Amino acid sequence: MALTIQRQDQFSRGALLLRTFFGWLYISIPHLFLLLFVGIWGAILSFISWWAVLFTGKYPKSFFEFQVGLIAWNTRVAASVGNLTDEYPSFGVSGTSGAVRVEIDYPEKLSRGTLILRTLFGWLYFYIPHGFCLFFRLIWAGILSFLAWWAVLFTGSFPENFHSFLVGTHRWLIRFTAYAGFLTDTYPPFTGK
Repeated sequence: MALTIQRQDQFSRGALLLRTFFGWLYISIPHLFLLLFVGIWGAILSFISWWAVLFTGKYPKSFFEFQVGLIAWNTRVAASVGNLTDEYPSFGVSGTSGAVRVEIDYPEKLSRGTLILRTLFGWLYFYIPHGFCLFFRLIWAGILSFLAWWAVLFTGSFPENFHSFLVGTHRWLIRFTAYAGFLTDTYPPFTGK
């Protein structure tokens, strides 16, 4: 799994202010409206894929590509709304971006035992520990986003270490989502690196 959000050398202060005051209108509403319905379809495909993995040990490839595209679309929107890029997020599960790239390798075989273990006991060994750590990481990410907003406004530059931490947080969330969605058997590390 790989996530890259390219850090720009200079950010547009005008785009920052436009996103801050009107981003809900021209980014959030259209994307989230469509993502709601596409997400429902993704949940249906995930349910079907669970059974496919249980009986065949394989995630249907077209379903997998759809889910990765959905994760990438969500990430493009989050990167734009979170001011990690000035680029407007492209629509759709097959959308592309020059600044944001999500890659998840297709697994040729998935473990049925891990699938059942994750379904029955994932709350204990996966959701609780990762949820606990991500809760505090997301609080800190919110603080850094606030500080970075001011840095971009006054200097036109997003602090590099803030950017790295925020991208790492998105990386951790994508690994969490991929494992929870049965896209991989690799248990996600407790890090954003």
